[in-house]
Amino acid sequence: MNKALDRIDRKIMRALVENGRLTNTQLAEMVGLSAAPCWQRVRRLENEGFISGYTAVLDQSLLGVRETVLLEVTLDRHDDEAVANFGRAMAALPEVIEVYLTTGEYDYFIKVAVEGTQGYADFLQKKLYKIPGVRHSRSSFTLGCLKRSLSVLPAPD
Repeated sequence: MNKALDRIDRKIMRALVENGRLTNTQLAEMVGLSAAPCWQRVRRLENEGFISGYTAVLDQSLLGVRETVLLEVTLDRHDDEAVANFGRAMAALPEVIEVYLTTGEYDYFIKVAVEGTQGYADFLQKKLYKIPGVRHSRSSFTLGCLKRSLSVLPAPD
C-alpha cells in the first residue's frame, strides 16, 4: 500500500513535472530539504509508482509533423483477438501519439501527428485502413493547443 503523500512529496512532484532535469541539489533547495532526504523521497515516489518515468518533449513542427489530428475509430469486432491486434498495430505506427479505449459511439480515440492533409491521407490509406477490423473513423484537425500537460499536478496542501 502506498504511503500517504505529504506536502513535501507534492512539492517534489510538482517541481519535477515542471522541470524533470532538476539536479537533486536543486530539487532539495526548492522543497526545503537537504540532498539525502530529498533523494530518498524521490526514490520512494519512483518505487511506489507515483513517478513512473522521465521524458523529453519534442517539438512536432521542427520534426516535420506540424498537424495534430484527432481520430475516433470503430472496430467491426470486439473480441480479445481483434482488440489485441488493433492495439499492436497502433503501437507500431510512429505517427500515433496516444490511443484511448473509450465508451460511447466510437471504440478508440487516437491522436496522430502528420505533415499536412497529404500526410494524413497517406496515414489513412496506407496504414489505418489496412488494419484488419477497422470499420469506421472520424477525424478532426486541431487548430491549436490551448493546454498541454503530460501529468496531472498533485494538489498543493
